[in-house]
Amino acid sequence: MFRGDLLKDKVVIVTGGGTGLGKSMALRFAELGARLSLTSRSSEHIESAAEEIRKRGGEAHAVACDVRQPDQVDAMVRSTVEKFGRVDVLVNNAAGNFLAQTEKLTPNGFASIVGIVLNGSFNCTLACGKQMIAQGSGGSILSIVTTYAWTGSAYVVPSACAKAGVLAMTRSLAVEWAHHKIRANAIAPGPFPTEGAWSRLMPAGFGESGADLIKKKIPAGRTGEHHELTNLASYLLADESAYITGECVVIDGGEWLMGGEFNAFTTLDQRAIGQMFDAMKPRKK
Repeated sequence: MFRGDLLKDKVVIVTGGGTGLGKSMALRFAELGARLSLTSRSSEHIESAAEEIRKRGGEAHAVACDVRQPDQVDAMVRSTVEKFGRVDVLVNNAAGNFLAQTEKLTPNGFASIVGIVLNGSFNCTLACGKQMIAQGSGGSILSIVTTYAWTGSAYVVPSACAKAGVLAMTRSLAVEWAHHKIRANAIAPGPFPTEGAWSRLMPAGFGESGADLIKKKIPAGRTGEHHELTNLASYLLADESAYITGECVVIDGGEWLMGGEFNAFTTLDQRAIGQMFDAMKPRKK
């Protein structure tokens, strides 16, 4: 779809770049000539993803970092600059989410999601933005949000609040940092199956899976394929999209036009839903 050098020599930081959509984007960016800096709390995940990129002939740097910690974020950006000389692109992809009836939500549960999604995206955006401004060559910031950043959605209140904040930050900085030649855009994906998110957000029960319930709400009749999202992200990072800033592109087969992503679960027995959500909670080791 794109020429092979579309992102040639662009230095791209991908948060949460070791698994799921983050890894898929990183692999695609590398195919198009970008030099990747992958970051995640899990060094195991990013080292594995970086090695896969190298085996395919790309350049990749792995830096363990908790995006909630500004000092770790600053160190990650410095490490990237030491390796590649600059930062051209930040992809805010690191996220966390879980299904919960809001009356059962704890302050810590709310804070944990907001800390990763909103605070983490701000920490990375601020550190990379400062670096881009110091370089004087501009750059691009792409944040992965969600369709319910506009509409809200039942059972994911922390994520909805945090993603709405990231979208507001994106549009604010598109204006404020335009004179620094920094673009800020977002992508709002609908359901794209990944091992991690799917296990936390798609409960089974009631004779059909949560995934089946979601699919029924998608006019396109299917979930997304990773290459569809990675190609969109690649375009938004490329110089060919230089006049696009402050935009959020929805890629969801029309799902968001049908209402909040998890609202369909409100039609089910709420006692059973609560039991299912409780069973899906990660167990402390």
